[in-house]
Amino acid sequence: MTTTAAAPIAVPGLRRNMVTICAMTATIMQALDTTIANVALPYMQGSLSASQDQINWVLTSYIVAAAIMTAPVGWIANRFGRKRIFVICSAGFTIASVMCGVAQNINQMVLFRLLQGVFGAALVPLSQAVMLDSYALHERAKAMSIWGMGVMMGPIMGPSLGAWLTETYSWHWVFFVNIPFGIVTVAGLLVFMDETKTNRELRFDWFGFAALAVAIGSMQIALDRGEQLGWLESNEIIGEFIVSIAAFYYFFAHSFTTDKPFIQFAIFKDRNFVSGCVFMAVMGLVLFSTMALSSPYLQNVIGYPIIAAGLLLASRGCGTFVAMMLVGRMMRFIEARTLIISGLSLTCLSLFYMTAWTDQTGVSEIVTLSIVQGFGFGLVFVPLSTVAFLTLPNHLRTDGTSMLTLMRNVASSIGISVVIAQLTEGGRRVYAVLNEHVTPFNHAMQMPNVRGMINMGTDAGRAMADVMIGLQAQIIAFSQDYQMVMLFTLCAIPLAIMIGSTKAALRSQSAAPEHAVIE
Repeated sequence: MTTTAAAPIAVPGLRRNMVTICAMTATIMQALDTTIANVALPYMQGSLSASQDQINWVLTSYIVAAAIMTAPVGWIANRFGRKRIFVICSAGFTIASVMCGVAQNINQMVLFRLLQGVFGAALVPLSQAVMLDSYALHERAKAMSIWGMGVMMGPIMGPSLGAWLTETYSWHWVFFVNIPFGIVTVAGLLVFMDETKTNRELRFDWFGFAALAVAIGSMQIALDRGEQLGWLESNEIIGEFIVSIAAFYYFFAHSFTTDKPFIQFAIFKDRNFVSGCVFMAVMGLVLFSTMALSSPYLQNVIGYPIIAAGLLLASRGCGTFVAMMLVGRMMRFIEARTLIISGLSLTCLSLFYMTAWTDQTGVSEIVTLSIVQGFGFGLVFVPLSTVAFLTLPNHLRTDGTSMLTLMRNVASSIGISVVIAQLTEGGRRVYAVLNEHVTPFNHAMQMPNVRGMINMGTDAGRAMADVMIGLQAQIIAFSQDYQMVMLFTLCAIPLAIMIGSTKAALRSQSAAPEHAVIE
């Protein structure tokens, strides 16, 4: 039985408030960049003289670099100190953002986005670890509510902010917007944050890191490029999946047979942490897959301009914000698993109604369902972030936050790839089926009002019929995608039984000293 000293709990006051602000600005800065550049790609493509394949690497390079570098965050922070790494990564991310904004060609842009991903990978897990250490046990729900606002609001607000900056100024500002966040974060951390203890005896597991990096990198590239290359019809995608599977095998084989593996698997002995990982993966998949569907639906099917679509989608952020304001207080009286079940149920309900969306769906329905869905996300995110670290030993906290972030990122990539692939294939399939029934012998086509508008004997009539069939095929394909995400969320609800009683855990831990962890 050993006692491990934890990071000191910050005393409420100016110092803790400033550390909280710095953790939030770092979180928002990184979370925004996961989505803010997407809407600016067409503008970048012309400015940088890039092909469609090349410009996609602006997104892929960032995603792959961030995914690979998330895993070693725990080891790096334990080895060199959390404050030092946090400051270096915040400064590096800000500088890389400026370099992206002034890039002159596609090669420079991809290189600078890689640097952004490398430095940005540590920001979210380190900010979460800092927030957990800055608040006492009974205040953790409030801390995760504050931190969760940055994590959840960033991806939701990113597209609308990116669209506004690009339309009003230029695409360069989707990167320059990080400058004030970066300055505040670096200055605040240098002045107000205390350094954690370092372990100079830690040795890096290079083989384990290399295997995991190859596995994650190959999988992310395959998921990101699969739709463009035709998935398993492409030898490149098949090869990347084979490399990923082989690398994952070598990583686990090595990790279970070495004395000091790259990832501390002790974190997976904690039931609550494992539950948190499962639901974080669910949240990453559902949140980002619905985001990937909602924006093109509003723009391509209903026909809203990009800024209007962004404002409508921002209503989901409003629901999330309200839920996170309330859920910290609600956790004092309601079990976390009850809140998670309620949140997932609200998400299912909103997705059920979204399966009935058409090109005639009104603004009030879109806003109402977006708010309900956002509220559901907020009810899930804060409790699971609190539960995951409720009983995890303090010395494993940074490893836990990096693993939780990695799970969310990988799940979001899988979710986006699956729904976009299903959307494309479903649209083609439905179009073919509908097109078979559009013939001069169809009784509906012979009705006077229809025949007067769509005359299949003329080029204009056939073109109009093709447009209408394509639109209906898109609507049905989107509906099938929303239904698939709804069923996945519904199947995840029973998994809430994995989560133990948060009230019991809080009572037992309140009786123990806050500064020590007994193993």
